[in-house]
Amino acid sequence: MRVQMLGLCRFSYLGMRGYQVDHDRIEDRRAYLYDPDRLARRWSWFETVALPGWLAQTDPDYTLVLMTGPDLPDPFLARLRDLCDRVPQLRLSLVPPMEYHLQACRAAIAPHRDPDATVIGHFRHDDDDAVAVDYIARARADFAAVADLWAREGRLSLDHARGLMIEARDGRLRITPRICHNMGVALTIFLRPDAPETALDFNHTRLAQWMPGVQVPEPVMFVRSIHGDSDSGDMGPGLPWQPEEGAINRILRERFDLRRGALAALARRLSLG
Repeated sequence: MRVQMLGLCRFSYLGMRGYQVDHDRIEDRRAYLYDPDRLARRWSWFETVALPGWLAQTDPDYTLVLMTGPDLPDPFLARLRDLCDRVPQLRLSLVPPMEYHLQACRAAIAPHRDPDATVIGHFRHDDDDAVAVDYIARARADFAAVADLWAREGRLSLDHARGLMIEARDGRLRITPRICHNMGVALTIFLRPDAPETALDFNHTRLAQWMPGVQVPEPVMFVRSIHGDSDSGDMGPGLPWQPEEGAINRILRERFDLRRGALAALARRLSLG
């Protein structure tokens, strides 16, 4: 069985709808998204938090589509182009502004579907979150254990639910271990290859309306960032979990290729901007 792992990461995509911060006019949306200071902050989160885990995946057989608009200002568009030129798993998709966000996401993903795949594991990834370095490998292995459940309907969600919440407020970094149900990050939606949908087509808080789901509570699989530029600044519902004394630094390093000092420095630096 050929399982394609195919993800979508939106980097300040200029389109209407699809986000919790909304605007009535495209001009207002452009001014908000393309504000130079905001773009610089988003890039800092993307470069510091999101990228390390993707570049260190133990299973390199995945595709992550970076979706943005063709008029994204430089140097950020140039940086995305350079990154995708250097990393074969990353693909740049320049989508003009569209009224309907799901249509835009489908347009970004469609050229990258593998027609020879038996099943496609779709995932969404925000540009300020992180997945563990073995997310792709574990998603494939865990799906294999429940593939018969997927075969009944051609749809299945696989939720890796244990992670860390990183809050950057007033220049300070706070890390909260959390088990969350269908948070969105490290959540894989397995569909048939001819299905037109992407992971964005399904509200991750209501997945039971459309498909069976499996939750995997181990190991630590995601980092979710909460800060002043977050589309949603709420930690949301979940359960606490307690790592061993002094283990968080090791978890960040071994599971995500992140350093707590770099995260704290980012929180301080952005509070000064």
